Amino acid sequence: MSRAFVKENDLEHAGIDIPERPVSNETNYVTPNGFKELQDKLNSLNSERQSLKELESSNSKQKKLRIERDLRYFSSRLKSAILVYPFNQDKNIVLFSAIVKVLSSKNKKYKFEIVGEDEANIKLSKISYLSPLAKSLIGSRIEDEVIWNKSPEQEILTITNIYYRIQ
Repeated sequence: MSRAFVKENDLEHAGIDIPERPVSNETNYVTPNGFKELQDKLNSLNSERQSLKELESSNSKQKKLRIERDLRYFSSRLKSAILVYPFNQDKNIVLFSAIVKVLSSKNKKYKFEIVGEDEANIKLSKISYLSPLAKSLIGSRIEDEVIWNKSPEQEILTITNIYYRIQ
């Protein structure tokens, strides 16, 4: 029989193919807070998966597939996590998990926390240790100047304070 004569709901299969979340090949350094966020996300996804277990609609199937994909991603991130404790870091130098206060050449004050990839959130001033700004800050000390390639121009940042959150 020709496929043209088979009545199927085309929407039933739409969006079922959920692509995997790409996992970074970089070292997965995490702060204690970042580690907890990964654990919380896994717990939340497991709870969500349990609540959808009995549902069979095409919408719930897609949600289940998305949850399964995210569970694989966050499980692998948690397994590969290398926990870096802030209290073990040298307080006089910018390293992973440092909170850095800077003054720009335009007299603006900024504060950045250097964190792992999954914890990065620019709205919270948390930048990935792999970002160009973090790479220029790491290894610096108070009064050092670094260049921030901020589009469309560059700014010179002077480090005014370095500290580590003791959790």
